[in-house]
Amino acid sequence: MKILVYGTGGVGGYFGIRLAQCGHEVTFIARGKHLEAIKSHGLQLKSVDGDYHLNEVCATDNPEKLKPDFDVIILGVKSWQVRYVAKLIKPLVQTKTTIIPLQNGVAHIDDLTEILGGKNVLGGFCRLYAKIEAPGIINHFGFPPELIFGELNHTDSERVQKIKQTFEKALFKSTVSTSIKSDLWKKFIFINTVSALGGYTGYSIGKMYELKDSREMFASTIKEMLAIAMAQNIDLPKDFDKTMMTFISNQPYDSTASTQRDILEGRPSELENFNGYIVKQGEKFGIETPVNAFIYNSLLPQELVARGIK
Repeated sequence: MKILVYGTGGVGGYFGIRLAQCGHEVTFIARGKHLEAIKSHGLQLKSVDGDYHLNEVCATDNPEKLKPDFDVIILGVKSWQVRYVAKLIKPLVQTKTTIIPLQNGVAHIDDLTEILGGKNVLGGFCRLYAKIEAPGIINHFGFPPELIFGELNHTDSERVQKIKQTFEKALFKSTVSTSIKSDLWKKFIFINTVSALGGYTGYSIGKMYELKDSREMFASTIKEMLAIAMAQNIDLPKDFDKTMMTFISNQPYDSTASTQRDILEGRPSELENFNGYIVKQGEKFGIETPVNAFIYNSLLPQELVARGIK
């Protein structure tokens, strides 16, 4: 299978390396010093499940140089980059091409279907703790990797089963969801709850859960998001707020989310697509979102500086 991984960060880098490791023809889109290192020394994976060095790597920073013959395009960029990237890959999307976005959040699905149409786009996300340790080096440091994807109309199609069978040769779990929109929201509720608050406090997930005040902010954030999900007719289990709090409590104590790390390091983050999205949806539906609004507005000045907007 011919696969394009657009965005060779922790997520795209990990899944791309594992797919190449089992014999697929994988092309990577990367940039800067990371791309230079990949071209010079290959792409190295350090993983709790076993290391691997991909010596011969097809990598570029210019999708215009690529031929439009990919079976699957995996999007490993940040959610706020999706609209821009969707326009760049549009010439590469053929009838046979399936787009699997792995962004956190939910707003980017509308961006993709608006620009690329609905036929080629799946819903998707992953469970993985990984990051760029240094240029050319991906570090997978926690959580059994899983890639989840499904049709946006919630059918169990032939193409998703074919992709699943293909991906099962790689060293990660591949799961087809027939309720992908609900599953995206489940992941979104988790990642939005811990990300920006982690960036605001500077604490790990375990430390924030341990402290009463930040734990209560977790619970309030979840309730606000559940109200928005209900307004959008998203089907979520009863008492999902309790389930989510238990899930957060079981995370590795020192774990942090990628958006939290971006905020703490002064990089552009997914703040707008996470807490900002919930705040704006609250305004749309007339739902109060005070905790999300506090986090969003507290971090917005830093976010604008990180994006070069003054």
